[in-house]
Amino acid sequence: MADQQALDEVVRFTSDLIRIDTTNRGGGDCQERPAAEYAAEQLAGAGLEPLMLERVKGRTNVVARIEGSDPSADALLVHGHLDVVPAEAADWSVHPFSGEIRDGVVWGRGAVDMKNMDAMILAVVRAWARQGVRPRRDLVVAFTADEEASAEDGSGFLADEHPELFEGCTEGISESGAFTFHDGAGRQIYPVAAGERGTGWLKLTARGRAGHGSKVNKENAVTRLAAAVTRIGEHEWPLRLTPTVRAALTELAALYGIETDLTDVDALLDKLGPAAKLVEATVRNSTNPTMLDAGYKLNVIPGEAVAYVDGRYLPGGEDEFRATLDRLTGPDVNWEFAHREVALQAPVDSPTYARMRAAVEEFAPEGHVVPYCMSGGTDAKQFSRLGITGYGFAPLKLPEGFDYQALFHGVDERVPVEALHFGVRVLDRFLRTA
Repeated sequence: MADQQALDEVVRFTSDLIRIDTTNRGGGDCQERPAAEYAAEQLAGAGLEPLMLERVKGRTNVVARIEGSDPSADALLVHGHLDVVPAEAADWSVHPFSGEIRDGVVWGRGAVDMKNMDAMILAVVRAWARQGVRPRRDLVVAFTADEEASAEDGSGFLADEHPELFEGCTEGISESGAFTFHDGAGRQIYPVAAGERGTGWLKLTARGRAGHGSKVNKENAVTRLAAAVTRIGEHEWPLRLTPTVRAALTELAALYGIETDLTDVDALLDKLGPAAKLVEATVRNSTNPTMLDAGYKLNVIPGEAVAYVDGRYLPGGEDEFRATLDRLTGPDVNWEFAHREVALQAPVDSPTYARMRAAVEEFAPEGHVVPYCMSGGTDAKQFSRLGITGYGFAPLKLPEGFDYQALFHGVDERVPVEALHFGVRVLDRFLRTA
């Protein structure tokens, strides 16, 4: 059982890590090293020998191995990223990098994404060192750079250049799972991630004939691009159910006493009410236009126009995704992946999933654990190159009205102290027996 020092430390570590500004604006504009040094110091204090690894100076990753009691067991990867997305201080109630603890809540960028989980991992590992605890299987603890961009300097670098550090790892856990979802009708649902949609960030380029803005121009690159962007943005992707999503719908329907009719998923989602939010973004591929770049002067028709689209595709859906983009862009617009990562799927009938469920239910017996698929992605994508099956398991017990998912990349990101305490207890329970 996590001791009082672990409960105190998880709060302090979360606050301390938030105060270390690791804003990742993309394009290499981030320095994770101070946070990596902090994490390495805490691991060393637990008697471990952490390695600090960089592809680029200042983009630092930390890896340490904890020896398990069963040498025949496969190893488990436990990972969290150290970088955060930007935050505009003027929009916040508190400074986003203050790490302020107010009214039982820790405030700041990274409080839920994901310096809270980083702090939980550190607190559990240090508690084990004090108590002489060894997990059943080897644990590889990794804190990564660059997750909020391409992961090229983080998990991608580790997987490609240092695979030996993850020898024996067959499964991994990280962010975005086992948090309290209140359905508004008194039920507390704890979704554990067992899949991720693939990342297909697209660059669209339209070329045409440059000319004077006052002249007729039927080869206008901006017009061609705008038409393609409109087609993509308005496209209704067909329903595609993966095994993880099928399991999620089946378990949610059973929870609500609804007949599981997967021939009319949209109707089923309507019957699930607020709980449909856990599933609705992952029953289809998606494409959302996000950026436009064209021209340099109002009265000049440019010869080129560029747009960017955030595309996501389900496991097994990449071929359909590519073919659809070929059709939607048409003959006058070219598209390419600005960034691409695979879709993931993990079994929900595995012993590891069962142990995660049991750990949550021990400390939240009123809760209902269900599987779900993430609409976005995590470092699990890069680690999958090493044959590691990834789950989202960063436990938090949250009060009703606390919209956890809205705080990811949102204003006034924060996490309750009690949620961190719950997370440490559940993570400790799971990792001891995983």
